[in-house]
Amino acid sequence: MKLYNTLSQTKEEFEPLEKNKVKMYVCGPTVYDFIHIGNARPLIVFDTLRRYFEYKGYEVIYIQNFTDVEDKMINRANKEGITVFELARRFIEEYYKDADRLNVKRATKNPRATEEIEDMIALIQRLIDKGYAYVVDGDVYFRTRKFAEYGKLSHKNIEELMAGARVDPNEKKEDPLDFVLWKAKKEGEPAWSSPWGEGRPGWHIECSVMAMKYLGETIDIHAGGQDLIFPHHENEIAQSEAATGKPFARFWLHNGYVNINNEKMSKSLGNFFTVREIIEKYHPEALRLFMLQAHYRKPLNFSIDLIEQAEVALKRIYTCYENLEFLIQNAASSSESDDKLKAAIEDLKAKFIEAMEDDLNTAEATGYLFEMVREINTHANSCSKEALTFAKDTLKELCGILGILEQYGAKEEAIPQEILELVEKRNQARKVKNFAEADRIRDELKSLGYIVLDTPQGTKIERIK
Repeated sequence: MKLYNTLSQTKEEFEPLEKNKVKMYVCGPTVYDFIHIGNARPLIVFDTLRRYFEYKGYEVIYIQNFTDVEDKMINRANKEGITVFELARRFIEEYYKDADRLNVKRATKNPRATEEIEDMIALIQRLIDKGYAYVVDGDVYFRTRKFAEYGKLSHKNIEELMAGARVDPNEKKEDPLDFVLWKAKKEGEPAWSSPWGEGRPGWHIECSVMAMKYLGETIDIHAGGQDLIFPHHENEIAQSEAATGKPFARFWLHNGYVNINNEKMSKSLGNFFTVREIIEKYHPEALRLFMLQAHYRKPLNFSIDLIEQAEVALKRIYTCYENLEFLIQNAASSSESDDKLKAAIEDLKAKFIEAMEDDLNTAEATGYLFEMVREINTHANSCSKEALTFAKDTLKELCGILGILEQYGAKEEAIPQEILELVEKRNQARKVKNFAEADRIRDELKSLGYIVLDTPQGTKIERIK
């Protein structure tokens, strides 16, 4: 499999350090509010990559952190009159509700920054001892210029970075490019004891510690949104490699931005959508499918029209699968159409896999999936049970890689007995050619919210949506 590595700016053949084991770290949310659709993109994209690795037979150790102490969290907690820990607990629970509905698999571990303070202090001390960090009035800063390869991920040199550096007059850095590892305590903030006084960790040190603690000093894949390349991931590389002398992550993967109606998503512009808002109105898998119908590295434009189109597309997959289940019950034992359908499915599956192998090209892969749906719909009525079962199993297999078709039947209610009895009465009327009575029962069923379809394989009952 080839993956685009932000570090080298090329597609590289991916092989994990350990045979049959992939170690992935994906930057998670700051838990001060409901996750928005921008947060959802890396969740869905890298969950799909994980699923594909598992499909290929790898064991995936998947770590995604929660940032549970940060300026936004402190401000909101103080405003609500609760502790940062109470705020974090609330929104971690809400995160899981949304992620579960999007079929995002639970991480191997979701470490919380506040539970790893001791290891953060140890890593900061290690950097101080090696001359990469220094203490000023209880704050600890990283000496950026001392790390010779600084800028290698964002592909910027020191002069470019200097030109864009912002200097806070309250900071006492040796150099404007230096970044904070530990912040001295301020009034109204949570704090922990350290050799430099009470305070809390900087954002960047959190991810370095959690990645190395649970995956090792060199990991296979570090991933997140494009907005994290600089300064977050750049700083993670500097502090981690300065401490260990080893490469921190072999592959760096970044997904593109999400825009709303071709504009940057912003609360101030009123074009801000949370995942909760969308999945309460549309099928959660429609949002997932929408995200996967574009290549993960490209910008993605979101609009209500586009999510509605994704929901229609998702329904095509569900309807195809439902039809296969129905047809299998009454299909013939063999058919001349079997070979044609099987050959088309095998060809499209091979193309689907080829697309996934090419830098997780889910845009092409979903295209082949819908071609498969078309082939199934074209030939299914004339195929045998064995061929239909092959089609059904393959469709389910490929959808499983993408994390869709997993809620099939989840909310389906059993068809009431009175409806089944009416359908049987209609069938009897048709047998004796009493078509007027059959039509009357059909209209009655429709008034009760059901339609009946007469197929060569028997009568199919569908609830009117």
